[in-house]
Amino acid sequence: MQITTGNSFQDSQLQRAADAIAGGGLVAFPTDTFFALGADALSAAAVAGVFAAKGRDPGIPVPVLVYDIAMAEQVVSDFPGPLHDLANLFWPGALTIVLPASDVVPDVVTAGTGTVGLRVPDHDLARELIATVDTPLTGTSCNVSGSQPTKNAKTVRQQFGDKILVLIDAPCGENTLPSTVVGLSGNRIRLFRAGAVDIDSLRKIVGDIVVE
Repeated sequence: MQITTGNSFQDSQLQRAADAIAGGGLVAFPTDTFFALGADALSAAAVAGVFAAKGRDPGIPVPVLVYDIAMAEQVVSDFPGPLHDLANLFWPGALTIVLPASDVVPDVVTAGTGTVGLRVPDHDLARELIATVDTPLTGTSCNVSGSQPTKNAKTVRQQFGDKILVLIDAPCGENTLPSTVVGLSGNRIRLFRAGAVDIDSLRKIVGDIVVE
């Protein structure tokens, strides 16, 4: 595993991680919440590697990180107005929005649900990495399934070792909660997971939200 460190977002650091992703490998990088285990989200083989590394149940969809709304629109078949409004207000940020996936998204990402959870991380390095590789990245937390998400690069190294080709050892954001997850259920917006963005803030924009 190659480790890149430092407080500056140097192009060379990002390029090494981007090259690893382009080659089908896995990288660990900080986000506004926790370290993420990143791979090319549009490559079924790369995403399968994420499941294998984490020991993750293949029946659980993988969240995806995008650079901006424009990139999100490239991987969905529909982006309903109310959810688009939430993206405009809360992206970049810790809000995951579940949307109908387009045909470019592998089934291994959606776990057969036909939907994909997207968000734009509020973290400069994470967004620069997505821009450098120019593809959506898996955004699942970088921890072995059953263990807690981490902001600690040492913990990432201990859990994954050489399964990760590049570890960008830089600080995560200050959020201590995972992202909030919302999506449509019928014609209503449903809260699938409470998290860093509180439900009252969402309701101010879209009105009533169904809580699971």
